[in-house]
Amino acid sequence: MNLRSFIKRTKAGQLIWRIFIGVLGGTITVLGAIALVAPGPGVLILLAGLGILASEFAWASRAVSKTKSMAQTAADKVGMPTWVKYLLFAGAALFSIIAIIYYQMHR
Repeated sequence: MNLRSFIKRTKAGQLIWRIFIGVLGGTITVLGAIALVAPGPGVLILLAGLGILASEFAWASRAVSKTKSMAQTAADKVGMPTWVKYLLFAGAALFSIIAIIYYQMHR
């Protein structure tokens, strides 16, 4: 039995779990909204908060689905071939690995 199932066995546990998820997801979502105007990956943090909220709340699940469809529409409009996307992703991963190794060697 996982923690979620254990807590949600009773009505009080279900309420406590929903409050916990609401506070955690809401906090992360607010931090993501702040990061939209401050330095940081605001959109990613915002989507992570919505994803957490979507595990318990239907409205958040609909918001995540709508966001995914909007992102897919925007990606389709760009018209970038799949191999270019994979190449960019692989290049970013390689750059990150090299940067980490460089940083570790020069500490």
